[in-house]
Amino acid sequence: MSDDFYELLEVERTADDGTIKSSYRRLAMRFHPDKNPGCNQSEGKFKAISEAYECLKDPQKRAAYDRYGKAAFENGGGAQDFGGFADIFDNIFGGGRGRQSGPQRGADLRYDMEITLENAFHGKATEITVEVSALCEPCSGSGAKPGTSANTCTTCNGHGKVRAQQGFFVVERACPTCHGAGKVIPDSCTSCRGEGRVDKQKTLSVNVPAGVDEGTRIRLTGEGEAGARGAPSGDLYIFLHVTRHAIFEREGTTLFARTPISFTTAALGGSIGIPGLDGEYHDIRIPAGIQSGKQLRQRGAGMPVLNGRGSGDLVIQVEVETPTKLNAKQKELLEAFRETETGEECPKSTKFFDKLRSVFDDII
Repeated sequence: MSDDFYELLEVERTADDGTIKSSYRRLAMRFHPDKNPGCNQSEGKFKAISEAYECLKDPQKRAAYDRYGKAAFENGGGAQDFGGFADIFDNIFGGGRGRQSGPQRGADLRYDMEITLENAFHGKATEITVEVSALCEPCSGSGAKPGTSANTCTTCNGHGKVRAQQGFFVVERACPTCHGAGKVIPDSCTSCRGEGRVDKQKTLSVNVPAGVDEGTRIRLTGEGEAGARGAPSGDLYIFLHVTRHAIFEREGTTLFARTPISFTTAALGGSIGIPGLDGEYHDIRIPAGIQSGKQLRQRGAGMPVLNGRGSGDLVIQVEVETPTKLNAKQKELLEAFRETETGEECPKSTKFFDKLRSVFDDII
C-alpha cells in the first residue's frame, strides 16, 4: 500500500478541494470497518486514507506536505490522532464535538422606504414604525417566570444537540427536550410564554444621508427581531426607493434634464435658467446654432457624493422645438428669411439632399 497521500486518495497532485473530498468519501465508505468487520487490511486502509485526507483538506498542511512530504509532520510537526472514526465523519458530514447550540440570534428584518429625489439630495431625518418581536420586559428575555431561572438540560448537558449512530454515520440533531436551547424552563413567564420576547410596535428614528441612491441600504443594529430567551437581536435593514422625478433623471451623481428651447434661441444663442435641486438657478449658456440632442454640462450642480465631498454635474439635453402656432407677422418674417436662404445655413440638410440626388442620378 502506497504511503503517498495523493495516491492513497486516488487523485492527482493538482486536484482541487472538492475532488479530494469526493474521492475520500467514496473510499471511506468502501473501507470503513463497519462495512468490513474483522478485516485488518480494510481498517488499515481506512486509517491511511483518513490521515491523508486530514492533511490535504487543510491548505497549510497540504502546502507543507507538497514541499516536505511526511517529514513536515514528524517530531511534533502536526501529526494527527486518527483513532476516532466518528470524529472523522463529523468533520466531513457536519457536527463537531463540544459545539453548543443555545438560543439563536434574532432574525434580521427588512423595511422598504420611499423617498423623493429631493430627499436623496438633501438627506432626511424621519421616523418609522415597525412591528417586531421585542425583549419581554417582565422576564428580561429569559423566558422564565420572574424570580425563577432556567435549568441546564439534562438530556444534552447544555450542548443543545444530541448524537445518534446510524450505521457507520454519526448524526447530530437538535436536542428534543430543550429544542437546541441547552436549557429548560420549569416555570415559564406568563407574558411571553417562555419565549423571552413579545410582539410590539416600535418607532425608530432614521437618518437618511444626502446622496443616497435607489437600493441604498441603511442598517439599524439590534433593531430586528429579539433573540429567543435573551439571545442577541437581529438587525433592521432599510432599503431606499427613490420615486421618479418630474424633471430630473439620475445616473450616479449626475442629474439629467431634457430641456426644450425655441428654434430662435437655438439659431441665435442665448441662455436659460434651470432651477436645481440645490435651490439655486443655474444659468446655462446656449451657443448659437445648437442642434437637438446636444448636451450641456453644469459642473457641481448634480447630486452630492454619498459620505464624501463634492457633487456631480447637471447635464441638460437640448431639444429644439419647432413652433406650431405662428401669427401673420411671424409667418411673414419667416417667409422673408426663407427667400434669403442659400443652403449654407443648414449644411447637414444641404449635404444630405445633394448626396440623395447624386445617388438617383447614378441610377437613372
